[in-house]
Amino acid sequence: MLPSFYSDWKHVFKLDPDREIDDDALEAVCMSGTDAILVGGSSGVTFENTVDLMSRIRRYEVSCAFELSDASCGVPGFDGYLIPSVLNTRRSEWLIGRHVEALRDFGHLLPWESVAGVAYLVLNPDSTVARLTEAEAGISNAEAIAYSQVADKLWTVPILYVEYSGTYGDMDLLRDIRAALQSAQLIYGGGIDGPERAAQAARFADTVVVGNVIYDNLAAAIATVHAVKEAVKE
Repeated sequence: MLPSFYSDWKHVFKLDPDREIDDDALEAVCMSGTDAILVGGSSGVTFENTVDLMSRIRRYEVSCAFELSDASCGVPGFDGYLIPSVLNTRRSEWLIGRHVEALRDFGHLLPWESVAGVAYLVLNPDSTVARLTEAEAGISNAEAIAYSQVADKLWTVPILYVEYSGTYGDMDLLRDIRAALQSAQLIYGGGIDGPERAAQAARFADTVVVGNVIYDNLAAAIATVHAVKEAVKE
């Protein structure tokens, strides 16, 4: 049976263990009504700072998952674990190589009932994740849709994550990707700086992830929760 800890997510806040967030801001995020907190980042994530952030989030009842991209940072105790692969990387290690190494060493420790694979489509060439994974982010819309269909229909990956990381994406492309999917849950992340953009993304994505604005404009970040929930009702 496929994991389902993420299936009801409409709105998710993403917190980076490598970035500072004070107790008041963290409480506002965790008590906002969001469906989950996703912990993860493209750089600077360690076992120690992940444990610290998780222990602080655990003061609240909100669901908490971890984006596990490095086996050495595999902190136990999360409600779920998302294992990312980058579809449009030039380096096979980001598609499957690191996963094989991690399972070789730690596979017997994973709570498989709470683990889900995520196919990332990285579409901002200037983002940290694009540079790190050498993703071919400047692809055409037709190629982006084809990548999505490979993940969804050929590989039957349960989650497709369209990642613009730091910039607001092409909503027409997001709409077309959504139309081409058969069963994968579509997550969108990137450039959500307030309720208006959150609502726009929620028209096409099953799940909207809000990240950077938490650190830049907390009030705008909190407002995205209601915006997504209202957009889903329409």
